[in-house]
Amino acid sequence: MRFKKNLLIGYCLLLGVVAQAQKDSLVLKNGDIIVGEIKSMDKGVLTIETAYSKKDFTVEWSGIKEIFSKSHFLVTLTNGQRIKGTVESVEAGKKIIINGDDGSKTETTLGEMVFLKGLKSDFWSRAYASIDLGLSFTKANNLQQYNVRSKFGYLADKWQTDIFYDDTRSKQDSVAETKRTEGGIAAKYFLQKDWYLAASLNFLSNTEQALDLRTTGKLGIGKYLVHTNKQYWGLGAGLSLNNERFTNGTASRSSLEAYFGSELNLFDIGDLSLLSNIWAYPSLTENGRWRTDFIFDLKYDLPLDLYIKLGFTLNYDNRPAVKGKETDYVLAFSIGWEL
Repeated sequence: MRFKKNLLIGYCLLLGVVAQAQKDSLVLKNGDIIVGEIKSMDKGVLTIETAYSKKDFTVEWSGIKEIFSKSHFLVTLTNGQRIKGTVESVEAGKKIIINGDDGSKTETTLGEMVFLKGLKSDFWSRAYASIDLGLSFTKANNLQQYNVRSKFGYLADKWQTDIFYDDTRSKQDSVAETKRTEGGIAAKYFLQKDWYLAASLNFLSNTEQALDLRTTGKLGIGKYLVHTNKQYWGLGAGLSLNNERFTNGTASRSSLEAYFGSELNLFDIGDLSLLSNIWAYPSLTENGRWRTDFIFDLKYDLPLDLYIKLGFTLNYDNRPAVKGKETDYVLAFSIGWEL
């Protein structure tokens, strides 16, 4: 009997030590409680590390009733406000108090919090990456096709950067190989009220449009009109400098363009997510010329961080190189993995 009592006391002391080491706790709407270290919350999913599991838990943000933490976070609200501080629930979860590192107190709700990241998080917890692969082989004419789409990004407190590389190729007997290769880097610097500055450098080589290399540098400004745990929707505009070299003997050309467009990201539709953007580039130095880029990606999540994706990319130029075509598009079905 005494042994059982001592064992119970020891178990309680162990729980106390764990609770002290793990500063954060969640109360779910079903009554469950999770104690650990909150890593992040993005796109409606919270990640928490616990002492009793080798892998981090992911919890739907909509399933959380209360949150208590002594950790310091960077928090983004639906109005674009970005606050550094601690968070705690009050009034049985009806409200959230953010105690700012600058001494401020902000009253909000769980529904108004769209992003949360631990300020002491390491490099890899702030990084994200994905790679998609698609292959097909046909005996007739020895047709071989493949496509690769990859991305690596990093999210800091006030800025975000993305690097990407896409490659699509097709070859068969007695026909010249066709290929489309695109890569680039893009960065955003976040301002107040969901405004941001944007800069990017993009490279495109495309046999369909006789492009040996198109280099496009962009500088502009954007704003999220909708920024919630279910979707992002934003608009952007700015200036673009476009330089082109061709494969068919056409002289190289450069032009200054304006650009404007929109991006939509939906991620609260079960295991499905959708990303779509469209950008138009009316030339300021070539009268009557304009270009359009359009992307549509539909992704379905699988276990083990795998997914399947249907992607559609379209490029249009009303004044392509001589013998180049106005429109080029890629429709790809692939399987991928993300970090």
